[in-house]
Amino acid sequence: MAETQAEGQIREAAGPQDPAARRIATGALVTLILGGLTAMPPLSMDMYLPALPEVTDALHAPAATIQLTLTACLMGMALGQLVVGPMSDKWGRRRPLLTGLLVYVLATAICAFAPTAELLIAFRLLQGLAGAAAIVIARAVVRDLYDGVEMARFFSTLMLISGVAPVVAPLIGGQVLRLTDWRGIFVVLTVVGVALTLLVWRSLPETLAPGDRHGGGTAEALRTMRGLLGDRVFTGYMVAGGFAFAALFAYISASPFVIQEIYGASPQTFSLLFGVNSVGLIVVGQINGKLLVGRVSLDKALGFGLVVITLAATALLLMTSGVFGDVGLAGVAAGLFVLMSAMGLAMPNTNALALMRTKHAAGSASALLGTSSFLIGAIASPLVGIAGEKTAVPMAVVQLACGLAAIGCFVGLCRPWQRSTSTQEEPEGADR
Repeated sequence: MAETQAEGQIREAAGPQDPAARRIATGALVTLILGGLTAMPPLSMDMYLPALPEVTDALHAPAATIQLTLTACLMGMALGQLVVGPMSDKWGRRRPLLTGLLVYVLATAICAFAPTAELLIAFRLLQGLAGAAAIVIARAVVRDLYDGVEMARFFSTLMLISGVAPVVAPLIGGQVLRLTDWRGIFVVLTVVGVALTLLVWRSLPETLAPGDRHGGGTAEALRTMRGLLGDRVFTGYMVAGGFAFAALFAYISASPFVIQEIYGASPQTFSLLFGVNSVGLIVVGQINGKLLVGRVSLDKALGFGLVVITLAATALLLMTSGVFGDVGLAGVAAGLFVLMSAMGLAMPNTNALALMRTKHAAGSASALLGTSSFLIGAIASPLVGIAGEKTAVPMAVVQLACGLAAIGCFVGLCRPWQRSTSTQEEPEGADR
């Protein structure tokens, strides 16, 4: 009933060509659902982080192998988006989303019973492939409903909602470990997946009108993606955002070992620090959406965020390599807090600026944005443990390299000084 009423409101209010009325019709519940969908990656990965040392012992596998469970999930989310994005442009948003969520629930439940590291890696890959539907379609729905600066503001609002997940996920994971072992974390994730599936089924309306869908098959999807990649500016934002995300994921992958193994913190202390860092990301994201958007060029806000990420990574490298002596956990935690907080400027603005370049294929564009981020992050993840579990230097090196690469792509490909993207959407095909 909730689904029918929501869809009816959208149709009666304006029809598919009136995005302002459609935004009003969706309401707070759909906003909350979109936030929950964008929270799937941190829920799937961050809740599991405090258990990584325990999983290495329980499955008798080295840390580098267990870190591949993160990489597999990330790779799945990257590749899955390339499939689901074009599907959502062809068949609408709801059907691919519901199918992906159902498979996600099944794969997560199986992870709870995996007897070996190899099987856990395999089903984490499947979990990521299915969970990709949540990520790519949530962004596509936002593009269906919003334009220009309003889209940037809404991405910041989603960050407030979805940003709660990185705060509470490791805290929940740490508390679950007090009551049971690491398998219980996947049981909790299964329950969350079921709840989100039911919410989507009942309350998320279709946002892509039949007349706006693409009827072609794989060949047309590939042509669409090739056209998007031919847009130099779109590609610049896509790759810059991917490297920024890789710096974030280097932190996600390495921090359980850095904080707990190197600095001797408990899983609960790690969870608390992780939550504090996530609060920094949320706060800066809201500053971006409420104060900066509409007053400061999106490019300027993005550029500032990338510079801060790079400076924080530089400080972390100097601290972890001993240039300042033994700074202890407090110094490293401060550097990570600054780096995480700056993501509140980088992530919503790269998404908004890239999606402003296209209306005709929001699903495919969203897929490319997500895939690039997750692939680059998946490549960066194993590198943070290349020198073993006793040093944090590789984490800082990877973060610094990613920060510098993001700035290079932003300056070299986007060339923001040549355009004005702060207040309106550019014509598609411009400045390619």
